[in-house]
Amino acid sequence: MTASDNDPRKQNRDFLGRCVDQALGRIAADLVIRNTEFLDVISGERIPGDIAICGDRIVGTCESYSGNEEIDGSGLVVVPGFIDTHVHCESSLVTPLEFDRCVLPRGTTTAICDPHEIANVLGREGIRYFMDCAEQTCMDLRVQLSSCVPATHLETAGARLDADDLVALRDHPSVIGLAEFMNYPGLLAKDPLVMDKLAAFKDQHIDGHAPLVRGRELNAYLACGICTCHETTSQDEALEKLRKGMHVLIREGTVSKDLHALAPLLNTNTSNAMGFCTDDRNPLDIAEEGHLDHLIRTAIELGIAPADAYRAATWSAARAFGLRDRGLVAPGKRADLVLLSDYKQCRVHAVISAGRVVTTDLFRQRQPIAAVGLNSVKRQPIHSQDLKIPAIDAPFPVIGVSPGSIITDRLNVTLPNHNGQHVADTHNDILKICVLERHGYNGSIGRGFVKGFGLQHGALASSVGHDSHNLCVLGSADDDMTAAVNHLIRIGGGFAIFHQGRLIAELPLPLAGLMSLAPYEQVHQHLLNLRAAVRRMGCPLPEPFLQLAFLALPVIPHLKITDQGLVDVDQFCLLDGF
Repeated sequence: MTASDNDPRKQNRDFLGRCVDQALGRIAADLVIRNTEFLDVISGERIPGDIAICGDRIVGTCESYSGNEEIDGSGLVVVPGFIDTHVHCESSLVTPLEFDRCVLPRGTTTAICDPHEIANVLGREGIRYFMDCAEQTCMDLRVQLSSCVPATHLETAGARLDADDLVALRDHPSVIGLAEFMNYPGLLAKDPLVMDKLAAFKDQHIDGHAPLVRGRELNAYLACGICTCHETTSQDEALEKLRKGMHVLIREGTVSKDLHALAPLLNTNTSNAMGFCTDDRNPLDIAEEGHLDHLIRTAIELGIAPADAYRAATWSAARAFGLRDRGLVAPGKRADLVLLSDYKQCRVHAVISAGRVVTTDLFRQRQPIAAVGLNSVKRQPIHSQDLKIPAIDAPFPVIGVSPGSIITDRLNVTLPNHNGQHVADTHNDILKICVLERHGYNGSIGRGFVKGFGLQHGALASSVGHDSHNLCVLGSADDDMTAAVNHLIRIGGGFAIFHQGRLIAELPLPLAGLMSLAPYEQVHQHLLNLRAAVRRMGCPLPEPFLQLAFLALPVIPHLKITDQGLVDVDQFCLLDGF
């Protein structure tokens, strides 16, 4: 190969020449889907004709073509590849390469991820790990730079990223812009560090995170260049955001489920300003229900016109994030395609990613990426005395949990007093909860109570605790809670269930205390075991470990808990004396 053969301009010129010849039918296309019909998401029509592909690009539609490789599309409907507009791959509990293998065969050809979880544990090292993975995934994994590390001043994270740290990473080809801007109180207060980050990304995409932000506060939030929001939970809130030019992303994750509430707003007019996202969805739900295919299928079942649902999941999502090369089955667009055996049920028959048919062999071509953060739990073992809560002569603020929501209530409850200590009250569904700093900085412990888990005995512990990912544990007895925490310290993070001092079930998560190194099929089986064990203990919540993880998230109303103590999210402050 000569030096000129390595010239990128010449390579592109040669590729464009091949595109012209294949589009005109002068030579066979690299790949043709024959005898099919495809969805034109602009008009909503289903149009017959072959689809010709050259390399990673669609070069022909609505005509007849021959190809070096051909797929018989008889009886199938081709739609653009699905775009997950906001996802934390860490919440799938597997590495980005396993996430790729898990969701791409289900039609998700692009995922816009925020490595916010690993960034809060490892800082720039965690984001670079995701960038390295993005260079290997078969799907197009796009990275948004985590804007809130730490998420707030009310918790202890493992790292801190300022504007200069983020600017140093933004030229990587996988980067779209600034990830979900959760610290809206800091924005409204014009916090200098907050404003510095927003100013640094003025000309790039800035993702939003604005639960219950309305009126003039929403105006101020949008005036800073923020474009999207996945934290909308009601039609009224969504409509205001749409009227003010915000792109509303309908979320249906493992814990946060907003699709049923927001689907009635999705129609031909609004689908251009709405998208779908999973945010946090684990392999259990993906295996049993699906990924974005599940969201599309459910939306259609709820009465949404199929073309509107597919438009939101593809073309609308692409436009919202400036991805102008995809989202349409049209010449010149990236060949990300989903072949459906059932259009209304969104049944995926086959997937094409960047012109490549997705097969097991395609995933084998990726290069492995070395794991990081294998020693991220930096805390000495604890004693049961460390979890005690002195009794007070007044009602105690208790976190109220509702299934399917990460918004919590503040309940004021008179708690049992045992030898001068407040204890769990399983008769009234009140358990003790503690959050323990695990990054090796101060050893702090936040202590409180929670209602809504239904656990009758034992303890659950997790090293996944949004967003600083300290150790979270809840239970009916201090001894079991202590044993569960110490077990996670020994194994480097994960999920664990203890009862009467005995390990009942676990899922090790050694990569930053967030992700397994096992295939997603094994993680799925671990989650089945955990779910069965928790149900035997009386917990009715579908996904108690992820519900537990969100109790430490002090940017979601109303009452939360961090390693620093109980947090009044509405006032954005720690509760004095708790």
